[in-house]
Order: sequence, then structure tokens, then C-alpha cells
Amino acid sequence: MGFINNAKANEATRVATEAYSAGRQILVFKIIEASSSHRHTGLMAGVGEQIEAIEAQGWILDRMAGVEGKALTGERTALICLFRRR
Repeated sequence: MGFINNAKANEATRVATEAYSAGRQILVFKIIEASSSHRHTGLMAGVGEQIEAIEAQGWILDRMAGVEGKALTGERTALICLFRRR
């Protein structure tokens, strides 16, 4: 998966675990795509791994919205994901 994507999935796991342990019912998490080929159809690097990491902690993806914009290194896609407890 790659070092950066592993680190992002680990952070998603940490945040999801803390929110679940705190009894939260909703978790809103921003995922920024690792790939810079935003104009092409294809795999969004690291996104699925982060969603899987959060769902593995007892959450279910309920809604998602996406937006494109500039980041420090160029164009990126950000996904705002709303998860609910199982």
C-alpha cells in the first residue's frame, strides 16, 4: 500500500477507535486522495484503505461528498465521509 497510505490508514484507525470508545454516534472524516492524476478515471490511492480502516472499528459509511482543489503539491480530491456506528 505504501508508507504514506499506511500512515493515513493508521491515523483513520486511531481516530475511529477513539470516537467509538468515547460513545460517539457520528464520525466525520476528511480523506485526501494521494494520487495527483485527478483528471483520470481510476483508483483513488489510499481512499479505500482509509474507509476500510474506519469501518473495521465499528463504523459504516453513510454519506460522502467530494471536492477538488489545490493542495501544496497540486490538484487533489478531498472526500468528506460521514460514518455512523453499527
